Amino acid sequence: MAQAVHAPHVVVLTSPGVGHVAPVVELATRLAAHHGVTTTVVTYGSSPALASLPPGLSTAVLPAVAVDDLPSDAHIVTRILTVVHRTLPHLRALLRSLLASTPAGVTAFLADMLCPAPLAVAEDLRVPRYVFYPSSLMSLCTLLYTPELARTTSCECRDLPGPVLLPGCLPLHGADLVDPVQERANPVYELLVRLGLDYLRCDGFIVNTFDALEHDTLEAFKELSDKGVYAPAYAVGPLVRSPVSSADVAAGGRRCMTWLDEQPDGSVLYVCFGSGGTLSAVQTAELAAGLEASGQRFLWVARVPNDMDKCASYFGGDGDHDDPLGYLPEGFVERTKAVGLVVSEWAPQVEILGHRAVGGFVSHCGWNSALEAMAAGVPVLAWPLFAEQRMNAVKLASEAVGLALRVTPREEDGVVPREEVAKAARELMAGKKGAVAAGGGAEGVGAGRAGAPGARRRRPDVEVCCF
Repeated sequence: MAQAVHAPHVVVLTSPGVGHVAPVVELATRLAAHHGVTTTVVTYGSSPALASLPPGLSTAVLPAVAVDDLPSDAHIVTRILTVVHRTLPHLRALLRSLLASTPAGVTAFLADMLCPAPLAVAEDLRVPRYVFYPSSLMSLCTLLYTPELARTTSCECRDLPGPVLLPGCLPLHGADLVDPVQERANPVYELLVRLGLDYLRCDGFIVNTFDALEHDTLEAFKELSDKGVYAPAYAVGPLVRSPVSSADVAAGGRRCMTWLDEQPDGSVLYVCFGSGGTLSAVQTAELAAGLEASGQRFLWVARVPNDMDKCASYFGGDGDHDDPLGYLPEGFVERTKAVGLVVSEWAPQVEILGHRAVGGFVSHCGWNSALEAMAAGVPVLAWPLFAEQRMNAVKLASEAVGLALRVTPREEDGVVPREEVAKAARELMAGKKGAVAAGGGAEGVGAGRAGAPGARRRRPDVEVCCF
């Protein structure tokens, strides 16, 4: 009698945040559709990205653990990594349960980029283990380099005497490395060093990138892998979901699509800093003034400023409510209503970027947003805020990619002034690229590969592969 063949089953552990969960869901969806693989997505809490899953995907939520013993000003990555470590016993119990109850057992365990410590659990249970890295391979290379950087230097990253040079990667200034390594005295620094060492436990890296974007980095990494320095890296991106028709967009986003339908081709500058990106009150005011002065049409997904206590002095409001529009400069929405739309609700970003009316994107350069812009062929005004976003901005603005202008905040207060916002917005919408410095205007700006507004580039010529 023939033995039953069971579908492979993969367990993916994802850290909190839509930017981490969304690519996991996309990867699992493709594994199910193309390879018949079933997936259990393990999380540390609920996420809107898990609200509706296709067949073959299930979820498991690890029990909450207390972190109230951490200092109130502990870095967000410190908090996440603390949760990861304190839930290891619960994860071990879950994996044992899945090994015993799932027909195929557990074919592979994938840990998110912030969760490599659990690789030791999978190793103990003899489960093949991988790091799922939802950002660029260049970013991964810098984290793998962190232990060596800590060992061989004593200064802050921003004070390194020269650029960080890694095989196959763009030269990076120390200030462009990830936020958690920027202050050696902060406890998160040592946690990032440990994270870089934990990566070495994996059997491979599943990376949300593709050859046309990071060919040199992939080739260099393969050479290191062949020498046994690192486990192999597998490029499985871009993990960008396909857009749906305007009629199928969720109710909360239809207002955006209806407004875009009424705008000329390539005329709208889309402004969004991601699911967690926020600006200060003064920067919000400068951005609003710059957009107004630029004369460009815009669609702005606004967020409440991250320093609401200062809003009264900047905007004249009481700063005690949760409506982002209440923190915009007085009269801004009314004055710009003929050319702009400001929304505070969720916006369907993939559909917006794919709309014929959108000709530019002011973005924090989170990797998901960067890939979505590339897929839609929309040029970017790179405005990095945190995490690895400065690194992503360097890549998008590089000659090899040529998709972005980059704004640089003033050193004295970290603000991009309204004059430079307006200038950069006009240049971007004119189809230019380069580095835009807040103190000195455009530097090295020329006709960019992004093309003129309305001249949409097709998705990169690369086959999306799944393991």
